[in-house]
Amino acid sequence: MKVFKSSSLFLVALLIMGNMYSCKEEKQEIPWVNLIQNESLEGWNIKGGNATYEVEEGVITGTTAANTPNTFLTTNKMYGDFIFEIDFKVDSTMNSGIQIRSNSLPYYQNGRVHGYQVEIDPSKRAWSGGIYDEGRRKWLNTLENNSEAQKAFKQNEWNHYRVEAIADTIKTWINGVPASYLIDDKTASGFIGLQVHSIGKNKEKLGKQVMWKNAKILTENLEKYTTKSPLEPVITKNNLTVNEKKSGWKMLWDGKSTNGWRGAKLDRFPESGWVIENGELIVLASGGAESAAGGDIVTTDDYSNFELQVDFKLTPGANSGIKYYVDTEINKGPGSSIGLEYQILDDALHPDAKLGSHEGSRTVCSLYDLIQADPNKPINAIGEWNTAHIVSIDNHVEHWINGVKVLEYERGSDDFNKLVSESKYDKWPNFGLLEKGQILLQDHGDKVSFRNIKIRVPKKNNK
Repeated sequence: MKVFKSSSLFLVALLIMGNMYSCKEEKQEIPWVNLIQNESLEGWNIKGGNATYEVEEGVITGTTAANTPNTFLTTNKMYGDFIFEIDFKVDSTMNSGIQIRSNSLPYYQNGRVHGYQVEIDPSKRAWSGGIYDEGRRKWLNTLENNSEAQKAFKQNEWNHYRVEAIADTIKTWINGVPASYLIDDKTASGFIGLQVHSIGKNKEKLGKQVMWKNAKILTENLEKYTTKSPLEPVITKNNLTVNEKKSGWKMLWDGKSTNGWRGAKLDRFPESGWVIENGELIVLASGGAESAAGGDIVTTDDYSNFELQVDFKLTPGANSGIKYYVDTEINKGPGSSIGLEYQILDDALHPDAKLGSHEGSRTVCSLYDLIQADPNKPINAIGEWNTAHIVSIDNHVEHWINGVKVLEYERGSDDFNKLVSESKYDKWPNFGLLEKGQILLQDHGDKVSFRNIKIRVPKKNNK
């Protein structure tokens, strides 16, 4: 009996050892690439402020500095789809974060670092593992309804993050607990960055530290290593972000129906020429004629002071526009309804880019036929999404594209009136001076897609 027991124990021990070696081999098979190498910051660079970073025994330590903006230690290499893991430890009084798919571009707020941030939040709020859009839309995926993730953070100890960023989906885990599940396609690639948050003039936070180690990444065969998340995804497409809701934005299109819209020359939505597919409102190609197929569509409500955002995607050679202060009772005949227009155009292929009453005034983002947009505008390639932003408050109007202002003017000013008198709009009395009007999406006979149509109206000037 004793021999039998000894043999049994020996076999069990062999099995355990075999499993241990098997697990070890499986871990070794994962082709992680270490991002902290050679006891140096080779492969990294500092952006933003003047906080300091040093590396010792594989640990990067960031230390706060006074009177400087957020500082980021960023990878030289850009990453699109990846799985990323890292350990971090943060002072309990400090906010920090890890940038992913982030960028620093000279035309965007003078090179400000912007993009997705996996939050490090040791405060009572405990949103570590949430997703913040640094320098742009602020909070995208909070943890206020995820108590398990909030409890997973370990104060003044090492914590572990896992991030999976694949196509339009970003998932995070903190110490093995699912934290965020975001579906958003604002940015497809960028650097990874380690943030030391600004402390302003706060002397009590001077010299506080954040530490990171064991940073590693996968970029190939990701389907073999992905992890399922039990969380319900936060979807930003045709939805308001957390901060947009708080600041008064409303969806102008719900992403699935024709509610709130009609044909510019109809009492209903056009029966043809426009389709709704995959959360996109699409005007179909019909030969390039102006408002000759389905026709323009307009909001059923009028707006005075407002901010409008619209994502648009062009096809090669396409022409369209976003008009505002439109009165559909003007110009009941052929052609488009009359209003101020944010031009949407393929400048490279469409001949309209070289026309206009004023040079360059029919190029993309311009105030059509009146004012040329900044030629250095950051327009994305044909077939990619761009975000148009129009601000009109107390007759001061601004056109923005992808977060950058490209023109501004004053409705009714002497300069504005002179431009109108020299344009194709001279025949329309008081052109562009309506107190309120409709928002219009133009059918110019080319395929153009729209989504994320949202508006904010100042409380003192309701529509």
